[in-house]
Amino acid sequence: MEADAHTAARAFGRQLVMVTVDKVEELNAAFSTLASEHADALVVGASPFLSSEESINRLVALTLKNKLPAIHQYREFAEAGGLVSYGANYAEASQQAGIYAGRILKGERPADLPFQQSTKVELIINLRTAKLLGLTVPVSLLGLADEVIE
Repeated sequence: MEADAHTAARAFGRQLVMVTVDKVEELNAAFSTLASEHADALVVGASPFLSSEESINRLVALTLKNKLPAIHQYREFAEAGGLVSYGANYAEASQQAGIYAGRILKGERPADLPFQQSTKVELIINLRTAKLLGLTVPVSLLGLADEVIE
């Protein structure tokens, strides 16, 4: 998958810099690497570690300090001041998990239940952050957003 990401980046004339962070204490070093590589945007991959309030707040602070536009899968990122979040609607996913739990508790075998994944994804754009970063968000993108934070 990493090779595919590098290939896709090259196709757009970009260089991909990948950093791995497993705890809050590693975020500063990761951003130092991004700065030394002259990164001009950040895509935050899925990680349970990066879903805590502490890590999201630290991540937002570092993206703003480094003036680095970033996208994250959790809506809490955009709500905390990150530029964009795009990911599953966790309220819907939790509801589906509850329905499945109920079916299992009523005797259905988990192996007999069909695989399900989120059908609703949310795009949340934080215009205050865009302004801080000196970015103009196209009206066409704003029109696609599920929520715009002003």
